[in-house]
Amino acid sequence: MVDILHRVGATAPLADAYAALSTIDGLAGWWTEDTTGDPSIGGLIRFRFEGAPEPGGFDMVVREAVPDKLVRWEVVEGPEEWIGTEVRFDLKQEDEHAIVLFQHSGWREPVEFLYHCSSKWGVFLMSLKKLLETGAGDPAPRDVWVSNWH
Repeated sequence: MVDILHRVGATAPLADAYAALSTIDGLAGWWTEDTTGDPSIGGLIRFRFEGAPEPGGFDMVVREAVPDKLVRWEVVEGPEEWIGTEVRFDLKQEDEHAIVLFQHSGWREPVEFLYHCSSKWGVFLMSLKKLLETGAGDPAPRDVWVSNWH
């Protein structure tokens, strides 16, 4: 198994970081504007991206949500490489910084798409940082393109 790991800190209260990861408006503010669903435990959240092949994005079931500490999803729909993987955000406060320890775990092998997704997760985590520090992120479709794949 292969994992994507990132760490990002934002000058913001931990509660703001948790809200950005656990509410539809928060998620739409940094990942993709086309975010819908139920962010409660057991709920399904749909993330859609312009131009992506069917189903056009990812569906995640919320497995855990612990205020100011943890958000964890299981991927149940999307590209084959993502099905059954886990996306996890561990949160902690260090001085004035909300720290996000990110994991996208359970990839079966290090395929080229994993490399792309690692770069894109970095882009979107910087969008999260920008949202927390300025009030406006760069979610899809306004995100940075990292290659010929969006």
